[in-house]
Amino acid sequence: MAFNHLPAGAHDAFRPLSCTPVTHSVPMANTHRPGRHTASGDPKPAPGTVLDRLSRGPYRAARITHTEHLPPREGRHAVWPDRIRTDVVAAIRSAGVEHPWAHQAAAAEHALDGESVVVATGTASGKSLAYLAPVLSALADGSQAPNGRGATALYLAPTKALAADQRRAVRELAAPLGTSVRPAVYDGDTPVEEREWVRQYANYVLTNPDMLHRGILPGHARWSSFLRALRYVVVDECHTYRGVFGSHVAQVLRRLRRLCARYGADPVFLLASATASDPAAAASRLTGLPVREVTDDASPRGEVVFALWEPPLTDLRGERGAPVRRTATAETADLLTDLVVQGVRTVAFVRSRRGAELISVIAQERLAEVDRSLPGRVAAYRGGYLPEERRALEAALHSGELLGLAATTALELGVDVSGLDAVLITGYPGTRASLWQQAGRAGRSGQGALAVLIARDDPLDTYLVHHPEALFRQPVEATVLDPDNPYVLAPHLCAAAAEAPLTEADLPLFGPAARELVPQLEATKLLRRRATAWHWTRRERASDLADIRGGGGRPVQIVEAATGRLLGTVDESAAHTAVHDGAVHLHQGRTYLVRHLDLEDSVALVEEADPPFSTTARDTTAVSVLETDAEIPWGDARLCYGSVEVTNQVVSYLRRKLITGEVLGEARLDLPPRTLRTRAVWWTVTEDQLDEAGISPEILGGALHAAEHASIGLLPLFATCDRWDIGGVSVPLHPDTLLPTVFVYDGHPGGAGFAERAFHTARAWLTATRDAIAACECEAGCPSCIQSPKCGNGNDPLHKRGAIRLLTRLLTHAPDAAGPGPHRPAP
Repeated sequence: MAFNHLPAGAHDAFRPLSCTPVTHSVPMANTHRPGRHTASGDPKPAPGTVLDRLSRGPYRAARITHTEHLPPREGRHAVWPDRIRTDVVAAIRSAGVEHPWAHQAAAAEHALDGESVVVATGTASGKSLAYLAPVLSALADGSQAPNGRGATALYLAPTKALAADQRRAVRELAAPLGTSVRPAVYDGDTPVEEREWVRQYANYVLTNPDMLHRGILPGHARWSSFLRALRYVVVDECHTYRGVFGSHVAQVLRRLRRLCARYGADPVFLLASATASDPAAAASRLTGLPVREVTDDASPRGEVVFALWEPPLTDLRGERGAPVRRTATAETADLLTDLVVQGVRTVAFVRSRRGAELISVIAQERLAEVDRSLPGRVAAYRGGYLPEERRALEAALHSGELLGLAATTALELGVDVSGLDAVLITGYPGTRASLWQQAGRAGRSGQGALAVLIARDDPLDTYLVHHPEALFRQPVEATVLDPDNPYVLAPHLCAAAAEAPLTEADLPLFGPAARELVPQLEATKLLRRRATAWHWTRRERASDLADIRGGGGRPVQIVEAATGRLLGTVDESAAHTAVHDGAVHLHQGRTYLVRHLDLEDSVALVEEADPPFSTTARDTTAVSVLETDAEIPWGDARLCYGSVEVTNQVVSYLRRKLITGEVLGEARLDLPPRTLRTRAVWWTVTEDQLDEAGISPEILGGALHAAEHASIGLLPLFATCDRWDIGGVSVPLHPDTLLPTVFVYDGHPGGAGFAERAFHTARAWLTATRDAIAACECEAGCPSCIQSPKCGNGNDPLHKRGAIRLLTRLLTHAPDAAGPGPHRPAP
């Protein structure tokens, strides 16, 4: 494949390195193997050596902006609490774990004391064993109960893949215990004929919040014996429950606790999290219970070499003549190719489904030029695949048949991929917690590991690769969720009433906003009061009112027009941007063009094609202020937080060259507008401040617009959100404020807590925004600082220097913090 846009001589840097591919065995956690060897017995190269090979050549070496070396760490052992059954301890030993790490024993002790606990330690630190020891002990204890079932436990995972992986691990670990432990997965992929067996006989049920919300809780009468005996609820990877999704899961867990209490059970919650800021507070907000925390990681760690990698500027020019960097997707595909050729088992994480497919396809093409046996050892893994496709890929990765995998965050979580040597992270994943979670997929058996963060052409990524202290010297973020969001809470109150009549005594469980919402639900005839309780009286299922993934609406089916074959689905909320007419859709390495998006029937008809471009949707947005909840003076400027109404419309899409990202053209779209009531932070400046900053009316719009784009790009550094979770609008004269105004809002009904977090960290957030713009090497603005890939105005107007002067003036009188949080009114 040609690289004509690169400087002369750079081509050699992309020639894959010659090495024989190898596979690795998968050792158990808590075991220690001296050295690192290939399948042929040769020593495996250290991560630093692998990085040196990747960076050979002057053009590649210059792309590494920082290398962080994390030294190995010795482990600290303890003993299991004596209340863990001896046969369970023996089963753990037979699996290769002679003694627990200190944090595993401490978490088990809390669980045995009846205290809910969160284990927030590093990736591959053995969190699963920390909760499995007390769970298996309880299940084995109850195996001789008169009802034949005894104690039960419920396991919740954010993905089906993780639940399936955990079932495999539990079956292996509990095999010496015979039939006293009966694990079973109960999710949307479970065959109907198996579901009755799970309800009646399984005592360790592995599921996800979606099935708990839509299947188990509404059908609780059929689960009565299970819920009556429920001793433990395991919430794995609980740091992923953030934003709107986390707020929904928090209310689902409250509904579970309410039904358990009706059946006489009071389960202990055992939560596992990646290292997080204040995990006890986050876990308590999620469950509604007091939670103890265990954060002292006593597990050993191999050497980790973590490189920050910035793709080079090319000779190409983007919108408004801005310089364009080589895409992170193309760069990752090259690195994945080289690693596979070296025999280095690698997962390349990428945030979009399309990106995962594209990296896989490019790597396969280049590997075919080296060795015809290699392309089949690289694949893509993403959401939207059919169940049987996901299971086959998981098995191939687990067995070592696959050497390289381009994956979305579906594999970020605790799926056991022990034996990986390297992780490539295509663009900052949005939070430091996710960054370390992804990096920790490699080196899980204690050996050294290489992690590489490849920056996208994006303000936040550019800032981070040049400010490594923001990654390596800062704690991970606090988890942001808002269970009191009325748009989240209201449907769960209806679902709770459908499960069992809702009483006054139930309301405190759901939070302070519940008492205000119930009369409104009664007034809209969603609930009806009879005697001392509220009832759900409609024919439809109340649980269908809430889409806990936050998308809303029914998923859009992607159907091959010629055959009628279902390729997959996409959330209704994403359909306008992902499968609009003319969009490029990738599936299993094949490329399709969307011929027609039928919004009424929720179907996108596609045809297989081979276009030399990708597509990116563009939209326009308007914001009106509904209510200002808090206002802070910054000199003459004002920082505000409150409720807004956002009107958004996808108006066109860009066609870009696959490898270079060069814009080939723009096509108009005719899609209906959407209206969203949400929460926002906004700031205003006065004419006097503009004069003092030297901002003339001619450049005001461009300065505001540039500051808005960059501030959206930097907010994920301060709130646990993704750039695509938030939106923004800048107006030289807004009709509600009558001043130049910049808005940044949550992209979810009722808000998700991101704008509120921005309000409280506004000084640090906007300071980082200004610094990121000022530090960019471009002359007049580029995608690395002030241009946005989703700007509906074609990134026009933008004024880089004006934005720097404007933000500098705004920050002159900024206080250190924005003060206490405002009270949320009912909708």
